[in-house]
Amino acid sequence: MSYSADTKENAAWLKQLIIDFVNESSENSLGEGYNERAWDEPLVGFSRGDDPYYTWLKQDIGDFHLTPYEIFSKAFPTVESNPSGLSVICWILPQTEATKADMRAVQKYPSERAALSRVNGEAFNQKVMQYVVDVLREHGYEAVAPSISEYWGINMSEKYGIASTWSDKHVAFISGLGTFSLTDALITEYGSAIRIGSVVSNIPIEATDRKYSKYNEYCLHFSKGGCMKCAERCPAGAISENGHDKIKCRKYLNSVASKYIDENYKVDTNFCGLCQFGVPCESCIPG
Repeated sequence: MSYSADTKENAAWLKQLIIDFVNESSENSLGEGYNERAWDEPLVGFSRGDDPYYTWLKQDIGDFHLTPYEIFSKAFPTVESNPSGLSVICWILPQTEATKADMRAVQKYPSERAALSRVNGEAFNQKVMQYVVDVLREHGYEAVAPSISEYWGINMSEKYGIASTWSDKHVAFISGLGTFSLTDALITEYGSAIRIGSVVSNIPIEATDRKYSKYNEYCLHFSKGGCMKCAERCPAGAISENGHDKIKCRKYLNSVASKYIDENYKVDTNFCGLCQFGVPCESCIPG
């Protein structure tokens, strides 16, 4: 299938393009002695550049947080555009069953498979981003992957503390792919043990319907009360009924988990992720 002026056809074309690339690419690999995929088949969604949530996010998180129009205008200052003429392409990369099984079995430190999915798997996620950008540009559209662009960065939100200029998790929420959990992770139909990527382009695409009305609708703690399995799994004690303590989490990542990963797996990353595994929302929308 090729691109078209029809928004539904474009959505179907891009969805299949991303699925095929993830499923067929030899670079979708854990590497480091593991002859296996880093990610299972992806979930793909789309949103419009003028979706009101993008403006709301900027107001809620901070002025430094970029809308699709702002990131596109920075990347292509000479290209005429407006928010309604832009689309956001987003995908969910689910962890494999082997990685999930490894992580369910550990209590304090991440498994080697999971650490490699954070490093080599994320490297592949960035290749997916670049692939989508390249294909779109080959077909006459401009495109930018915000998370690997020069415009991505970390700032301090007055309301939330550490925050980025572009959030793939929020893009996925806006693009109909999932809602947030108590841990700030995104719960999708493939669960919360995932990785996310996104691209902004001036290709017309039909937006994915959001099947939810609340930002935390899929989390059992918020929808039914109780659960708190993610808090039980957190070795840093960074999750409570009040939510996710980013400072405690980051301290554990930087001073404990990263040291263990480096010493035991010879991998340089500050990953943990235990709260996303061995919980009701690991692989599905719970309940």
